[in-house]
Amino acid sequence: MTVRVMVVDDHPMWRDGVTRDLQDEGFDVVATADGVGAAGRRATAVRPDVVLMDMQLPDGSGADATLAVLAGSPDSRVLVLSASDERDDVLRAVKSGASGYLVKSASRAELVAAVHATAEGRAVYTPGLAGLVLGEFRRMSAEPEEDGITRSVLTDRETEVLRHVAKGLSAKQIAAKLTLSHRTVENHVQSTLRKLQLANRVELTRYAIEHGLDSED
Repeated sequence: MTVRVMVVDDHPMWRDGVTRDLQDEGFDVVATADGVGAAGRRATAVRPDVVLMDMQLPDGSGADATLAVLAGSPDSRVLVLSASDERDDVLRAVKSGASGYLVKSASRAELVAAVHATAEGRAVYTPGLAGLVLGEFRRMSAEPEEDGITRSVLTDRETEVLRHVAKGLSAKQIAAKLTLSHRTVENHVQSTLRKLQLANRVELTRYAIEHGLDSED
């Protein structure tokens, strides 16, 4: 199947050039965007398989845009393509849900391979950055836990939703209890599944119960 891609970058020449390169390689570029707001709206509308994401945008960061994209299109995978290889940028991108991180010095062949790999569910990083990300996750896993969940992994809201999942509540019931929309609850559930590397709600419920979240008031 043809991989459907959205390109997010605020520099028109770069965005158009990447779009042409991808189209020449057989990808279907279904949308482009130049900022956080546009990225969220267009991802929601077109549901791309892969989103190529710049880290520096006029109305926020690539991490902000990644959150917006995944909120509207949870099944999309985000591959950051940035000029920056700074530690903080890389870790912010990954923690927001990006599947990989490539610097813009990558060759066309490397970009094409990375987009294919991302579409297949594999994590892709510029050489040297994978070790940085792995080290950070090891550090996170060694931090003291609260309610059995590593604080750095899940947000407070995700942990709150997970508690209600553990008690057997449906997304609709959780939404009513927390005064959220049904869709927002589902987005939190999907984000939690990705972060905990679980396959479905059954595994998520088991995980929550094993960590004692079903006993919380």
